[in-house]
Amino acid sequence: MSAGGHEAPAREFPFAPATLLAPMEGVGHPAFRALAASRGGVGVVCTEFVRVSRAPLSAAALRREVVKVPGLPLSVQVMGNDVDKMAEAAAVVAEAGADVVDINLGCPMPRVVRKGVGAAMLKDPPLLSRVLQAMRAQTPGLLSAKIRAGFDEADHVLDIARRCEDAGVDYLVVHPRRRCDFYSGVADWRIVGELVRALSIPVVGNGDVWYAADAARMRRETGCAAVMIGRPAMRNPWIFAQIAALEAGAPPVHPSGHDVVEHLRTTRARYLEAYGDDRAILGKLKELVKYLVRAVPPAEAPTLRALLAHDSVPGLLDAVESALGARPASALDLDAFGAHRLEQSGSAQLAEDAA
Repeated sequence: MSAGGHEAPAREFPFAPATLLAPMEGVGHPAFRALAASRGGVGVVCTEFVRVSRAPLSAAALRREVVKVPGLPLSVQVMGNDVDKMAEAAAVVAEAGADVVDINLGCPMPRVVRKGVGAAMLKDPPLLSRVLQAMRAQTPGLLSAKIRAGFDEADHVLDIARRCEDAGVDYLVVHPRRRCDFYSGVADWRIVGELVRALSIPVVGNGDVWYAADAARMRRETGCAAVMIGRPAMRNPWIFAQIAALEAGAPPVHPSGHDVVEHLRTTRARYLEAYGDDRAILGKLKELVKYLVRAVPPAEAPTLRALLAHDSVPGLLDAVESALGARPASALDLDAFGAHRLEQSGSAQLAEDAA
């Protein structure tokens, strides 16, 4: 039994399917979350982080974030380092309807770290413990934490993880890169496995699950209870459905260039419903296109990156259709198994590099 009164079997993830759409700043707004979940295979969707400062938490801002996809649990991520304010935020977020209150202990961005929050909290374990304990006391439901392997070194990741467990979090998400790595190199899944063996709470693996088959491999290699996916879901919007198909023993979808174009046009329509204006969504669509074009060989990437020079949504979508629309599925690295292997996935690459 956790301090907040939630009871769950050790190591079992509390939701099914055991997959989570990661919190992504600037990307994980309600329209994106709904679209990502629409193809199925997602167990939990997560908000962008809600910044907690000395100012009272804005009810209006919170209402914009706590928007649930029908039938799916919502995890609301908060970020801050003031003990009392974070406890208050946990209570407010839970009252607003969050199924999970999550704390960001991993954001590596300099503007965040300079304020002593996100990954900077990993440098102050006693404060981290006090914040989590205070949040636990004010969270009637599920509380989770998302950590990195460390700030400059991964030597203390087990201490950090145990502090999270001792404070009463219901599950722990681990992105096994250090803050200094940002998103470079390859996520060391071995760290996920180490924490799985050391903790009695469920551990969720995150990082470099670029292909649907990687999710099963991560769980097999590490024993983690669930898998969280962020950037790979921008690169391949079908990845959760592919994971579900593999788990069911069904043939997973392999999208073609036409499917990619239709996905972007559907995304535009959904975003217009939310934001009302092409000018407001151009940057958001370009961010998605940056990842979608990673499904073609690197030699073609410079030409495709020129797509981002377009200054209108219709121009951008027409250019994507011209570049990708006629490509067969076999020409795109969007299959469930990564036949083209344009991305490096987890600890398998580390093992190859060490061989």
